[in-house]
Amino acid sequence: MSALAQAAAPNTFDEVVLSAPDLLSERALWLEYLAGEKRMAEKTIDAYERDLRQFLLFQIHYLGRPAQLTDVADLKPSEVRAFLARRRKDGAGARTLGRGLAGLRSFIRYLEKKGLASSAGVGSMRAPKQAKTLPKPVSADQALQLSHARSQLAEEPWIAARDAAMLSLLYGCGLRISEALGLRREDFRDSSATSLRITGKGGKTRIVPLLPVVHEAVAAYLRLCPYSPLENEPLFRGAKGGVLRPEIVQKAVRALRGALGLPQSATPHALRHSFATHLLSAGADLRSIQELLGHASLSTTQIYTQVDSEHLLSVFKKAHPRA
Repeated sequence: MSALAQAAAPNTFDEVVLSAPDLLSERALWLEYLAGEKRMAEKTIDAYERDLRQFLLFQIHYLGRPAQLTDVADLKPSEVRAFLARRRKDGAGARTLGRGLAGLRSFIRYLEKKGLASSAGVGSMRAPKQAKTLPKPVSADQALQLSHARSQLAEEPWIAARDAAMLSLLYGCGLRISEALGLRREDFRDSSATSLRITGKGGKTRIVPLLPVVHEAVAAYLRLCPYSPLENEPLFRGAKGGVLRPEIVQKAVRALRGALGLPQSATPHALRHSFATHLLSAGADLRSIQELLGHASLSTTQIYTQVDSEHLLSVFKKAHPRA
């Protein structure tokens, strides 16, 4: 059940014991605000809803009763620290704790805009320090192997062509799996198109170049596909004609990397990382890569500079007079 649907069902057990009606009402309005005005992705809203629910359940034990709106109107840092300590004791890692704090902070700031709370307490809290994890791209040769039609393992020719088209989009356009699965037949109506309009996280759109080789991979899939999706229907279909699911793509790549002798880091999402890293290696600037990937912040894109340190050292040696 989505966060919005759950918030709209006040008769469930969790909703009865969670908090007082005034706080539940504001919680439901906040979730609508995240979906409507902030246009957050559904998965992010679900995560924020879970985080706030966990905090309100913690408040029951902390206060000895369900929380009211006045209880969160001026949260003290000590209360927030106690909540994070409880979550850490339950096994939550730094990333989970950081997101939990972000969800709580979002709710309190929403209340503050309405004059119902102060965010001073949660605003003074720092998110737990998280270990930096670098993306693990595959090499250009490995990416081409994964996305080539001849490499696919499916016995049905149309499914092999489908998998090749999907992986070509991930590597050739830098798409997320969800973005590729969101493409529709109408997106490929024009056989001479050189770009795609992609709807990413939070409903944000961007334009990405459509390479001829990627266009041909999709065209080959459409020629062989026994199903004919309508113009406004999802392009990629499962074996029985339903909408293709992400786990099917992930399963196909697991089998493929085993057959090709590639490392476990060779995942569908690694092709998106490879897209960015290989562009950076070839001299593309970070701002352009940010736009192509659909990152909201340049700091998210900057992680690829660490992955591509070997290229940066090479540029330094060639460019510096004393190198």
